[in-house]
Amino acid sequence: MINQKNLLNKHMGFFLLTVVLVWIKSYAAYKTEFNLGVEGGFQEFILFINPIGSALLFLGFALFAKGRKSYVWMIMINTAMTLMLFANMLYYRFFTDFITLPTLTQTKNAGTIGNSIGALFNPYDILFFLDIVVLLVLVITKKINPEPIRVKRKSILTVGLAAVIALSANLLLAEMDRPQLLTRTFDRNYIVKYLGMYNYTLYDAVLSSKSSAQRALADTDDVTEVENYVKANYAEPNPEYFGKAKGMNVIYLHLESLQNFAINYKLNGQEVTPFLNSLTQDKNTLYFNNFYHQTSQGKTADAEFMIENSLYGLPQGTAFTTKGENTYQAAPAIMEQQGYSTAVFHGNYKSFWNRDVIYKRFGYQKFFDAEHYDMNEEDVENYGLKDKPFFEESMPMLKTLKQPFYSKFITLSNHFPYPISEEEATIEPHTTGDGTVDRYFQTARYMDEALQQFFTDLKEAGLYDNTMIVMYGDHYGIAETRNKSMAKVLGKEITPFENTQLQKVPLFIHAPGLKGGTIDKVGGQIDIRPTLMHLLGMDTKEYIQFGTDLLSKNHDQVLPLRNGDFVSPTVTGIDGKYYDSKTGEPIKETKEIKAIEKEAETKLDLSDRTVYGDLLRFHKVKGFKPVDPSKYDYNMKEEEKPNSETNE
Repeated sequence: MINQKNLLNKHMGFFLLTVVLVWIKSYAAYKTEFNLGVEGGFQEFILFINPIGSALLFLGFALFAKGRKSYVWMIMINTAMTLMLFANMLYYRFFTDFITLPTLTQTKNAGTIGNSIGALFNPYDILFFLDIVVLLVLVITKKINPEPIRVKRKSILTVGLAAVIALSANLLLAEMDRPQLLTRTFDRNYIVKYLGMYNYTLYDAVLSSKSSAQRALADTDDVTEVENYVKANYAEPNPEYFGKAKGMNVIYLHLESLQNFAINYKLNGQEVTPFLNSLTQDKNTLYFNNFYHQTSQGKTADAEFMIENSLYGLPQGTAFTTKGENTYQAAPAIMEQQGYSTAVFHGNYKSFWNRDVIYKRFGYQKFFDAEHYDMNEEDVENYGLKDKPFFEESMPMLKTLKQPFYSKFITLSNHFPYPISEEEATIEPHTTGDGTVDRYFQTARYMDEALQQFFTDLKEAGLYDNTMIVMYGDHYGIAETRNKSMAKVLGKEITPFENTQLQKVPLFIHAPGLKGGTIDKVGGQIDIRPTLMHLLGMDTKEYIQFGTDLLSKNHDQVLPLRNGDFVSPTVTGIDGKYYDSKTGEPIKETKEIKAIEKEAETKLDLSDRTVYGDLLRFHKVKGFKPVDPSKYDYNMKEEEKPNSETNE
């Protein structure tokens, strides 16, 4: 015991103990909290050793301090590394992803999502901080008395050299198993699996700095390659559908967290979404059942960004917050210049996701946010106004819009962690034992009922017969971390291929006189804008867009997902492996498959260059005037404030 105490009184003994503690809890987090797709002993070994280099490097800085101060520095660095690890654990539990520097600019959203954050904590989380508490107590109570000296320079150099060797060996082993790890487009899971959480953070910082410099270095020549690619891949509109909704109002219904598996799903013999199910058989409704969300860290904001611009969301953070001052040629601005009035309806406050800034860049004339609604405690859930009162209170405001109008309604009730009262639930929860998954079906039903009432209200207002309604799921609702529960829901194992199938979200397009039916072409959110504009009789050939008309005979069915995976009618690529898109069976790589994969990578790359470089400021479209955001004002006038008496 004396020897152990003497060891801790020496800087190197305390240092090595702290390194081991950081190493152990990092590896424990990898194994228990993250689904990193580790395969085989070699990858497991890389995962096991990758925290060592980072722990040696960062904790090594504390050795420059003298005596007890050095110990305090080690505890502080340990705390910082633990907080970084824990923050990523919480983030991953919901988003199945890791924090990037751009996502830190989104922290102003946290104030309205308290219930969601609280639902992510587990009782055992305290264990990840236990070592810090113990070390802190030992130092504060002076149970250990560090020597009042500085560590010899030779010892510090030895630690630094050991850190470099460990980091270099880690990178070498990673490159042996996954060549070009840092230069090719792999998702963040790969970086963490091979290089560790802390090295991933440094890598992310480099990427963020690089992306920030792209706008300053961009010029008119950079947009030429993008223009050429877009024109070469333009899909001519289908004459059978082109202009079928010409002159009609447009209503987008943004269906929060609705995955396609919920459509026509029965729970205890009851349909979860009976109204949406009925639309799959409606003679004037197109239902796309092979349609994928393509969002990344921005989730809802990414989905909005794609449907308005036909540009992909960013691989890190979201364009809504990091590129809110860019130049855009978004659908609302195009529609306004075609004589439409434009508006967004959302039962949350306008600053959330930086909407009050970027909507002006998109060309939205009006933004009816939470200030326009009666946000009483009974009708508000953690993210804002519940769907039923939201639609009910929106109708009077919708009627004030000059026709034809282009509008978007963003629902909120079907959002993690899916809270719902017993009085509002009209279907029993599922029985997987996972409360989040079980409640999902109840809030999906609630949203379905709200949509049905909204359709009825549109008919009563005389708007239904001259309006095209587009409904789309914005992103997954059940995270990959809950696939064990989803296996019970679907009655089958959730393999990597099946997990990709779960990224399907519904798309409905309803319009009077439109020839309805189910369409099983592979498509995604990137394709909505050209599809909608062609239905309105507006050609999109001169605009930069990376989607193609879903109804065109030349629609491009090679669909990139934002994490680098891709889907096509024949092959699905997941984490560098390939599966038959019909059967889900693994298939071997071929030249044709590599060509498809290359096409998917090219689309993402060119779109990213467009957004990072703000290239649309150099792109001119005949007849389109650049948006002047200063002409839009979303501040609410006194006479527009909701009267609580009329809302009761």
